[in-house]
Amino acid sequence: MGTVTKKQLINAISSKKDMNPSDVRVVAQAFLDMITERLANGDRLEFRDFGVFEVVLRKQKIGRNPKNASVPIVIPARNAVKFTPGKKMRILIEEEGHVEASTELALAGTASSSLSPASNW
Repeated sequence: MGTVTKKQLINAISSKKDMNPSDVRVVAQAFLDMITERLANGDRLEFRDFGVFEVVLRKQKIGRNPKNASVPIVIPARNAVKFTPGKKMRILIEEEGHVEASTELALAGTASSSLSPASNW
């Protein structure tokens, strides 16, 4: 597991759907721009089975400087984007933890696993 870049996603989609990468790049960027624009307008974005993006207000709070803990620092209230995963994503992520544990056991020679929950998505 590691970081997947937008370029890697674009290349994977273009290969899987037999499309030109530049066409996929245009659509992917338009999609991301629209999500950003709608969130900036305060809209709630719901993608069934994937999840929900919404803007929430983070309250003002008091923080502490680790170098001088006796001096409180006021952290102002601000808007933030909150993501809540959908049911399908949540299930796949939870199953992924079980697959990793099964894979570790298989490598140790105590069990075998051919599960691949991501292939159902």
